[in-house]
This record gives sequence, structure tokens and C-alpha cells, in this order.
Amino acid sequence: MVTKRSKKREEKLVKAAVETGGSQTRDVIRAFMKHKVSVVALVVLVIILIAAIVSGFIFSEEQITAITAAARLQPPSLEHWFGTDAFGRDVFARTVYGARYSLFFGLTTAALSLVIGTAIGSACAYLGGTFDIVVMRIMDSLVCIPSLLLMLALVAVIGRGMHGIIIALVVTSVPGTARIVRSIVIGVVQNEYVEAARAAGVTTPQIIWRHVLPNAFGPILVNILMNISGSIISASSMSFLGMGIQPPTPEWGAMINDALPLIRTSPYLIVFPGIAVLVTSLCFNLLGDGLTDSLDPHSR
Repeated sequence: MVTKRSKKREEKLVKAAVETGGSQTRDVIRAFMKHKVSVVALVVLVIILIAAIVSGFIFSEEQITAITAAARLQPPSLEHWFGTDAFGRDVFARTVYGARYSLFFGLTTAALSLVIGTAIGSACAYLGGTFDIVVMRIMDSLVCIPSLLLMLALVAVIGRGMHGIIIALVVTSVPGTARIVRSIVIGVVQNEYVEAARAAGVTTPQIIWRHVLPNAFGPILVNILMNISGSIISASSMSFLGMGIQPPTPEWGAMINDALPLIRTSPYLIVFPGIAVLVTSLCFNLLGDGLTDSLDPHSR
């Protein structure tokens, strides 16, 4: 039975949580700004994102895919900053344009694994019992399989291309996200404000959405950033092995694969897309490290 006292108690708890949340947000921002390396990583990621967005308007289709025999295998110069490949295509234009695919894979995989993993992890933590045991054993089984091997098997069944890579990346990312969310939510649901909301007659979905997940947002955000970094590397690996994006699409892994026969004579063809993969994934990891320290009250 819902009493007036329980309602007032819940209102006070929610109000206190909101006020505390605003103060904590400011503290997190201040703490994050002290991590200079993470701030630089954030700036670099913003530049890469802007470059990926505007690349479709700056570079023409000829610079990306057109074959120009007269310009083939030219070293880096003022005219071609990263040189040209074996087909005379501008490597700088293709590298910048390729960021669109890598970021798309990373962000899409992170978003889908966040939605699916959060739903699974929250349900397991909140419902418990047989449901929790069965679902988490399935997640554990998927985690035990090497991710690259599982992705190769899934792409072989689903088919090469963008859709196959995304499905494979999501399947390999969801178990880790679900396990992390479950462990976080288990700790959150034991708090007093959740018990107050439950006593006030708030439904389970509302408790999870309004009270549990907002308080678990920080660790989940860090996990998302790590997923983006891992997805970028995994997508490039799949394309490098010939199971992902196919030529002449300028995806970083595919570009490295195309340049393998020329690694001795034209090493720049591998260096620049390789650096792009390294810098992008490293920046996401550094951003996640900075947020981890900023969200930890003991590290501020």
C-alpha cells in the first residue's frame, strides 16, 4: 500500500539525487580538464569527426576511386600529401574519407551493443533467479570464443560487407557490455532510493530507466568508448583479411591489405592508414581512461 509518507520520502530522495547529480557533473568536468592527455585526445577525435563529415564535400569521386595511371605510386608531395597508390588515387583523400567507415562501424556497434547489452544486463540484475543464470551463462559462452574467430565465422555465414561486419561486431560486443551493466546495476539496486521507489509503487521498467541506469551511466559510458576503439580495430582487421569492406572502398584495413605487395617499395601506403587506425583507437582509449579517473571520487 502506497502511503503519503513513502511518496514524500521518494520525492526527497529524487530531489537530493538531482541536486547531487548536478554537483557531481561539475566535479567530473573539472577533474577531466586536469587530464591534459585525455583533453588532447578529445580534441583530436573532434577533428577526425569533422574531417570525416566534410570529406564527402571536399574530395571528388575521382580522387577517391578513379584510376589515374599517370599518377600511380607517387611519393608524398605538396600535390599529394600522402602520395598516390598503385592506381593513382590520392592516399590522403582516401585516408580521410575512410574515417567515415571506421567511425560508422565504431559508433554504430557501440550504440547497438549499448542498447542490447544494457537491456540484457539490467534485466538479469533486477530479475535475478533462473533468468539471470541462463542468460549470463550464454553471455559467458560467447565471451569464451575468441572475438576475431567468432566474427570470421559470422561474416562467413551472413556475408561480407557492411551489414555482416556490424552484426559480427555487435554479437561480440554485447556479452561484455551486458556483464558490466549487470555488475553495476546489482550494486545500484541495493541502494535506498531504489527501495523507496519500489515501495512507492513505481514499476520495474520505470525504476530501471529513471533510477538505476542514470546512476550507472558513468561506467557504462567508459565501456562504450572502449567498445568504439575495439570495434574500429576489429573492423579494420576484418577488411584487412578480406572479409569486410571490399575494394575500391577506402576503408583503412582494406587500404593496408591492398598495399601489402608494395610494402618494400612504397611503405607510405601502409603507414598512413595504419597511423589513422592507431591514432583513432588510441584517442578513444585515452578518453575512456580520463573519464574513468574523473568519475572516480577517490581519484579527483
